[in-house]
Parts: sequence; C-alpha cells; structure tokens
Amino acid sequence: MKGKLGTATMQLYSDIARLTEEGRPFVLATVIDTQGSTPQKPGSKMLVLEGGETRGTVGGGAIEKQIVDAAAALLAEPEAQTRLIETHLTHDLGMCCGGKMRVFLEKHGAAARLFVFGAGHVARELANLAQHVGFKVEVIDERPEWAQPARFTDVKLTVRHPAEVARELPGGPDCFFCITTHDHPLDQACLEALLRKPAAYLGVIGSRRKAERFKLRLRAAGFTEAELEQVKSPMGVPIHALTPAEIAVSVVGELISARRARTR
Repeated sequence: MKGKLGTATMQLYSDIARLTEEGRPFVLATVIDTQGSTPQKPGSKMLVLEGGETRGTVGGGAIEKQIVDAAAALLAEPEAQTRLIETHLTHDLGMCCGGKMRVFLEKHGAAARLFVFGAGHVARELANLAQHVGFKVEVIDERPEWAQPARFTDVKLTVRHPAEVARELPGGPDCFFCITTHDHPLDQACLEALLRKPAAYLGVIGSRRKAERFKLRLRAAGFTEAELEQVKSPMGVPIHALTPAEIAVSVVGELISARRARTR
C-alpha cells in the first residue's frame, strides 16, 4: 500500500513538472483537514486541468465533482489564485461518509511565452535574460548561422521566416511578442501579422523615427489608432540603454511590468 501511494505521489509531481514545462495552467487541490469518515485523508492531492481533466484524486464521487467544478471556476477567474472548500459530505453533498473535508485549491497559471522575432545581438541578450526571469522563450529567424544553440541558453529556436511564423501564431493573453529582426521591412511584416492578435505585449525595436514611419504605413494599411496604441516602439523602459545587453535589460523590465499587470 505504501509503495503504491509513493508511486502515485511521484507520478503526480511528475505531472506537475511536465505541465509547468509545457506552460499549461492547472489547479492543485490538496486535502488539508478531515473530520470523521472521509474518502481521502489530509495530504491527498489532485490536479485539475482546463476542460475538467484530472490527475490523482481527493475522494471521487460528489466531493470530487465539487472540487473539479470549483477548480474550473478558479481557472476562469483572472485575478483569483486560491480558494478554500469546506464541505460536510452528508449535509452538503448527500454522501454516506458523514465526515467533513477541507480542500485547498491553488492555481498555477500558464507560463508567459515570449516570441522573439530575429536572432541578432539584441535578440540573443533579450532571449537569454528573459528566460532567466521565467519567460518561456522562442526565437524565430530564417538564418541558421544566427539561430543556433551555441548563442542561446535553454531557448527554443525556430529556423523559419519570421513573418510566416507571425502569421501562423494564434496569440493569447499569455503571449509576449518582441520584434528585433535584421531588416526594417521584415519588422513591419511581422508587426502587421501580429497587431490584431491577442497578446500581453507587442514591441518593436528601433528609434522613435522608425516608429513614426511604421505608424504612417500602418494607418495607410487600415490599422486604427487604438490598434497602434498597443505597440511599444521604441520598446523598453527609458534607461538610456546603448549596448545589446543594456537594451535587453530595458526591454525585459518592460516585459516584467506587463507580466505582473496580468495578475494584479
């Protein structure tokens, strides 16, 4: 029995590690207190994923359905992070056990995903620093001599045309886009592909003059002022950055600010 319990617990923690690595949101439900007859005891854990998929158990039957429903509601609330469920199994759920359970729910949100278009000097510093502060980073560049593992640390590399990838990405509230390619027309092509997609952040590297030229072209292409206001260009906090590493620090500072704003 103990061996089986140990195996189940190890599998659950393995699932947590895998889901975290994949950037998939989930709720960890933990039985923290019981009184009387209950189907599970303190320490029992269950994961609830979007769509109601579960791993592990906190007792089955009506109590488990109650926890799954509460976890789904927690996942759907952007600002809520935890919830405590206190249930009398007979009085509240009609179960024959007769005991009481307290279950703590803790939400683990989707990882912030940073897509860096371009693999130049600034992109290298940006990607490596962003990965270090918790972003799940992907760098896209069609030049294999630039998008190579020797230049990046624990970063996914996609050797494809950046604008093509930008057009295919669905976007989402956990997506951060930084455009830093080696070519201004390519920067603009990426920007046009991303501008109407949901994102937590969209920025383009460059000077204020470049940003104004881009805005003129985008207005002519039919983009609205409200859409253009979403673009951070020049991107980064104003710290008078000059070197690629300094520019990366300024951009990551802005990314962190945008990421924290999602959870306030």
